[in-house]
Amino acid sequence: MKTMNLSGRTITTDKPAFVMGILNATPDSFWSGSRGGLDRAMTMIEQGADIIDIGGESTRPGSDYVSEEEEISRIVPVIKAIRKESDIPISVDTRKSAVMKAAFEEGADILNDISALEDDENMASFCAKENLPVILMHKRGTPGTMQLQTSYPDIFSEISEYLQNRCDYALKYKIKKDRIWIDPGIGFGKNAEGNFKLIKDCGKLCGGQYPVLMALSRKSCIGQVTGKDASGRLAGTIAADLMAVIGGASMIRVHDVAEAVDSLKVYERIKNS
Repeated sequence: MKTMNLSGRTITTDKPAFVMGILNATPDSFWSGSRGGLDRAMTMIEQGADIIDIGGESTRPGSDYVSEEEEISRIVPVIKAIRKESDIPISVDTRKSAVMKAAFEEGADILNDISALEDDENMASFCAKENLPVILMHKRGTPGTMQLQTSYPDIFSEISEYLQNRCDYALKYKIKKDRIWIDPGIGFGKNAEGNFKLIKDCGKLCGGQYPVLMALSRKSCIGQVTGKDASGRLAGTIAADLMAVIGGASMIRVHDVAEAVDSLKVYERIKNS
């Protein structure tokens, strides 16, 4: 059983990993199937999602950041609508404390920060004050520049060290250790070879001290292996997600919740047979 401590409760799953369903309140996310509002959220809940992750700022390669006002206007109405129907944990994919504060006030539970608390000096103290869990991700540069430099002398060691430093930063600001998760940032300033090394051994990052989220769904490294565009990468995504879980991931962030849930059920049954 996997557990995650939220501000006012602890959630669990009997699946081998939590399934986080992606809901992009953006016009330009790389996979159009992830875009939507309440209807998409309710569908993912019915399919077995443990968490809904809402983003109002696209972080696909080449994208531009948006203002906090725009981001808030995109995500807050969605959170309000979900909260009228469900108490499912809601994660917010943001780098901005003002956005997280507005989302928290409407019922959001988790910060999913691609900047690992770097981009907003007020974010760590806010999360500590509200006792929020944080997901800290590695990236290099910005979405507009991150794929210009993708080689590392030792990718696993470098990213592990970076994430450890960001976890230490969170601890310094009194975020509790049992509320810190890490994400190696597959595709964020990395080439396919580096991505696959991280997927294979993800549970060893930071010496295995922190639970790991893996966000692999329909990413370009899967397309480089299969020769498929984003619309044809579901099978490759399932394979990558299962390898990540075998490698130690405690959560997978996915566009295709029903398929992820089914694959985890089969994996668990075979593992325990």
